[in-house]
Amino acid sequence: MKRWLQILAVAIAATTLAPAAGAQSAEAGVQVRKPRLMLVPEGMVNASAAQQYAQLKQQAAARRLLNTDAPQVQRVRSIAQRLIPHGARFNAKAAAWSWEVNVIDTPAINAFCMPGGKIVVFDGLIDRLALDDDELAAVIGHEIAHALLEHGRARMSEALLKNVGINLAAAYFGLSDVSATMLAQAAQLAITLPYSRGHEVDADLVGLELAARAGFDPRAAARVWQKMAKADGAQPPQFLSTHPGHATRIREIEAALPRVLPLYEAVRR
Repeated sequence: MKRWLQILAVAIAATTLAPAAGAQSAEAGVQVRKPRLMLVPEGMVNASAAQQYAQLKQQAAARRLLNTDAPQVQRVRSIAQRLIPHGARFNAKAAAWSWEVNVIDTPAINAFCMPGGKIVVFDGLIDRLALDDDELAAVIGHEIAHALLEHGRARMSEALLKNVGINLAAAYFGLSDVSATMLAQAAQLAITLPYSRGHEVDADLVGLELAARAGFDPRAAARVWQKMAKADGAQPPQFLSTHPGHATRIREIEAALPRVLPLYEAVRR
């Protein structure tokens, strides 16, 4: 068992001490790097996401929820198409992804971008928040950023490593089932949730830059989270949430605006 713990320690050291992927040159814009922990192969993650996306579309179509309103779908796709080319600074491989954008008819306020560039926007997000193009670009840019930074792959790798670590520790120290459960809960609070909040902040920043370079006003991102705050009502305490509090997000966005506004202004000249 000690041998397995040594192997686990080496794996952790290798991923945390290795140079971060997706490093950027010192140029205008935000400075965000992809996570270091990438144990799951990229091809496996993207193939799985493509399969899930196809199933989601099929299920939505069967329930007549796949949006066929041409103006609305075209609006969402047009915004995404303006954002996507600017992702190369954060992930050069994204240029070869099979990007796809669809809208699903549901009142949920949500959107996501799966690994490999599979985007879904729920029309509840657009209608209930009454998003203009700049605001919608902020949301889609944020979701694209998760894919560019490979956050899904990182979370899968983190979960794999955490589960292996918990099982090994429980066996090595002879923990009961109850103690092992408590250890897993502690890992959730100490590792998983803060890690996810960090991903959200990074995606906000990258989304700002994508929007600015595509000619969308990055200041609209703050308006989105102001609208989200009104729509969400009460939130759980930030340390128990996978997302930063709305006020925290707005502060982070406003602090980053001086780095991206010149990009926006250069496009608008």
